[in-house]
Amino acid sequence: MLIGQVRSIRVLCAIAEHGSFSAAARSLGMTQSAVSQHVALLERETGLPVVDRGTRPVELTEAGAVLVRHGRAVTRQLEDAEQALAELAGRRAGRLRLGGFPTALTSFVPAAIARFREEAPEVALTMVDDHMQGLLPRLEQGELDLAVVYENPGLPGGLPGRLALTPLFDDRFRVLLPASHRLARRRARLRLADLADEAWVGGRAGSAWFRIVLHACRSAGFEPRTQLATDDHRAVQAFVAATLGVAVVPGLAADNPQPGVVVRDLADAVPVRRIGVAHRADEPAPTPVRLMVDVLRDATAVRRAGRAARRRA
Repeated sequence: MLIGQVRSIRVLCAIAEHGSFSAAARSLGMTQSAVSQHVALLERETGLPVVDRGTRPVELTEAGAVLVRHGRAVTRQLEDAEQALAELAGRRAGRLRLGGFPTALTSFVPAAIARFREEAPEVALTMVDDHMQGLLPRLEQGELDLAVVYENPGLPGGLPGRLALTPLFDDRFRVLLPASHRLARRRARLRLADLADEAWVGGRAGSAWFRIVLHACRSAGFEPRTQLATDDHRAVQAFVAATLGVAVVPGLAADNPQPGVVVRDLADAVPVRRIGVAHRADEPAPTPVRLMVDVLRDATAVRRAGRAARRRA
């Protein structure tokens, strides 16, 4: 039965990662002969070939790909169990694997990490920078313990059911205009429809933040004429400053405008992303996870209050 072949499945995962028996052997600290024996054991157990030995680099068969896909999830869960048991026994320091999207990492997350390290210096904290398209799958698959993410009705799928979200604050999108633009001198708040005939700087196809913008523009009755696309918000501002277009970006991305960029609020149909911190809901949250959630809530308290005041204004 495969339940007893976890080590052999781990060997197959190493072959898939490194592309050869010899490289897998080096990464695992075993001989190449031992790697071959583990592969042969899996093939006897399944009755199917799991690797194509005639290719360089070594390729998995369909059966091998199935084993690796499920095996990676199993080995991650076992490693998590080993970590948790070692922490309980006092043999290993706690760990926290935190993920976040770029504008969170350049705004409120650094202060939260500094505070966390003050309160829990014994916990090994690692930080993973990724976009929304990657954070939720990594959290679901056990590569992360928690992640700073966001929600919006314009995003497909929503939060997977196995994850729980603690809200932090609502991030209202804002308009970026070249300083010389005619609308930059207007004192009243802008409407999305005011930008319908403009050239736009947008995000790449599939980017979560720009999906939110597209959803809002279509709800306002127009399709933005996107002529330049990037998910680097510094580049978005640079393009706007160079009078190459206008942009609507998350509030966090507009906090520090570059020279030549004017930031304006929207009056109606304001796109909003609800930022929160997500973690697995199908098991009790470890102490480091609970602490980081509390620290992130404290670190964003001013933003919650500020956005509430802005909505009332």
